[in-house]
Amino acid sequence: MRSDDVDRSFGALLRAHRRATGLTQEALAERAALSGQAVGALERGDRRFPHRDTVARLAVALGLTAEARAAFVAAASRRAPPRPSAAEDTAAGGPGQAPPRQLPAAVAHFAGRALQIEAMSGLLGRSSTVVVSAISGMAGIGKTAFAVHWAYRVREQFPDGQLYVNLRGFDPAHPPVGSATAVRAFLEALGVPPERIPASAEAQVGLYRSLLADRRMLVVLDNARDAEQVRPLLPGAAGCLALVTSRNQLTSLVAADGAHLVTLDLLTAAEAHELLATRLGAGRVAAEPQAAEEIIIRCGRLPLALAIVAARAVAHPRFPLAVLAEELREARGSLDAFPGADAATDVRTVFSWSYDALSAEAARLFRFLGIHPGPDITAAAAASLADLPLRRLRVLLAELTGANLVVEHVPGRYTLHDLLRAYATEQAGVHEPEERHRAATHRMLDHYLHTAYAADRLVAPVRDSVTPVPPQPGTVPEILADHRQALDWFLAEHSVLRTLIDHAVAGGWDTHTWQLAWALTDFLSRRGLWHDDIAIQRAAATAARRLANLAAEARAHRLLAVDYTLLGSFDEAHAHLGQALDLAIRAEDPAAQAHAHNHFALLWERQDRYDRALHHAQQALVLYRATGHLGGQADALNAVGWSHAQLGEHGQALASCERALVLHQELGNRPGCAAALDSLGYAHHHLARYEEAIACYQRALALHRELGNRYYEAEVLTHLGETCAAIGRSDDARAAWQDALSLLMALNHADADQVRARLRRLDRP
Repeated sequence: MRSDDVDRSFGALLRAHRRATGLTQEALAERAALSGQAVGALERGDRRFPHRDTVARLAVALGLTAEARAAFVAAASRRAPPRPSAAEDTAAGGPGQAPPRQLPAAVAHFAGRALQIEAMSGLLGRSSTVVVSAISGMAGIGKTAFAVHWAYRVREQFPDGQLYVNLRGFDPAHPPVGSATAVRAFLEALGVPPERIPASAEAQVGLYRSLLADRRMLVVLDNARDAEQVRPLLPGAAGCLALVTSRNQLTSLVAADGAHLVTLDLLTAAEAHELLATRLGAGRVAAEPQAAEEIIIRCGRLPLALAIVAARAVAHPRFPLAVLAEELREARGSLDAFPGADAATDVRTVFSWSYDALSAEAARLFRFLGIHPGPDITAAAAASLADLPLRRLRVLLAELTGANLVVEHVPGRYTLHDLLRAYATEQAGVHEPEERHRAATHRMLDHYLHTAYAADRLVAPVRDSVTPVPPQPGTVPEILADHRQALDWFLAEHSVLRTLIDHAVAGGWDTHTWQLAWALTDFLSRRGLWHDDIAIQRAAATAARRLANLAAEARAHRLLAVDYTLLGSFDEAHAHLGQALDLAIRAEDPAAQAHAHNHFALLWERQDRYDRALHHAQQALVLYRATGHLGGQADALNAVGWSHAQLGEHGQALASCERALVLHQELGNRPGCAAALDSLGYAHHHLARYEEAIACYQRALALHRELGNRYYEAEVLTHLGETCAAIGRSDDARAAWQDALSLLMALNHADADQVRARLRRLDRP
């Protein structure tokens, strides 16, 4: 053999190894500290005697195994290299071409994703395309890590090799890799000499698919921007499998190409714990379980955030995890707690890659969504926030969900991960002037205030009203048709409203604060959410005090007193009700004074001081009559009647409560009617008119159920059970008390113990 032929054999072997690793000549030269010209000359065989140091550096740069390195060195030293096996020839598409093994390094410390791995493995043999996309809608969810980890698990099922390309769909430092470029690189990796690669892109795709037609190969297409970038790279043969990762939801591949969508969400709490234990050691995590739990919570179970914190813990093995948890706590939800060593591991930078790819309008909407305090938002609320027509807003939301920056976690409701919300807030601070930021906040508060006001008018139309501040231009409150829609809106939005009130009082939006609290209180009381109402009424009292609005402050303290009364916290109730009455007197507001006296009647009745309860109810009635407040008169008449009943004066109780019922019926006050019917049932029971009592209780029960008054439903059921037990209908009594107990247990209310005692009494022989 001529030395010239031996040199060219080394060049062919060098080229085969380089292509198998997916490196360009320039990339290999950089790794081996050589020039690109030198590598090109060696591959062409222009250099007859490569230096041993050059060969050694190339072998290291290529990551050759010991056996492959021996053959590589032998070819360079002008000894005949070992002949490749027939299997290698067939798999690679040419003599001496090893099957491509282009997967990136296996993922160290991979944890979790057992369900998704099982789902992926179940797809083998069923589909030629699998799309991996993060349903939670954010970068940092671990798509590439998952794809590579799974690819290593199944690579033995693809003996003809694995192709890999990073399509750089969202890399700000480099343009996306075009499909033509990726196909050409794949052809080179498959052993096609440059001179045999067709000129046209269409012919290149055809050749690529022809080479894969009779093979079993795994093709990993990482970080795709869209379906069009991916589609030419999909193999056409069922024996091959393409694994695609993208920050966008490539649903068109599902619709048009029969792909399967495997979705990755946030790690579960158990998976996040496993990730920390895998990276830090189970012993270190077990030694500080509370700190580990706080780290998981503050990282939002986002794999990238957890990995960054874990890396810091590894770098400082003597740091207690509690110190790292404290650092996260002090960051107060900002991204400053998650810096990375490079762009790929810096949370802020990783988020920016998706954000920078948005259209200008979608980016603006994303920034505005950072203003919203969460936990989620409807399209209508987002339209008010961004001052956009609803139809246009939906198009932009689709862009954000497609980019996995926003998630439609239930139909019609959108949410952001806490860290993405922090990033959106940062961008709003940078790109939105203060006046535009404040205007958006104003529209958002107006949207919720005016929708909540309308909902309250449908749910409690006879309750004393307030006049909400006029809405800003661009605010579009939601349209609610009836009581049912209003109640459903409160059910869906009460967590948002609770958070929004905190946001409003902290931002100095004082009028919105107390008016939102007013609009929400009736709903919260009906649901038995008294602790929530206490929080918002405290905010309302603070806001009203800053405004020097005595009436609003008195109202807040009175509602706080009612909440504390129903929770059995009588000292707190007395303190707040005393403040409410004092403020009402200072404001020279007789109706507010009457409200305070009426609630004093409730408070003293709950403390079994029925004489005092009657006194305050009578004072309330006098004040209500003086002001012509008909609804208040009806309430006070019922309170007077109930106090008489508790004092054993049941005839007087009937007379007063019947007048209350008539007045409530004339006013259309269904909650008032239910309360009066309950009082009448109680009076009839103690006059031994049991059938009349049962009829009153059943009517009251139907109204409370229709209105969603869970606590008062339980109270009426308790009274109904007493009447049924008194006439020997034990089964009916047991059913009523069991229903009452279920409601009170759901409310975590202390009255449940009294109902349990009644059930035990019923079971005694």
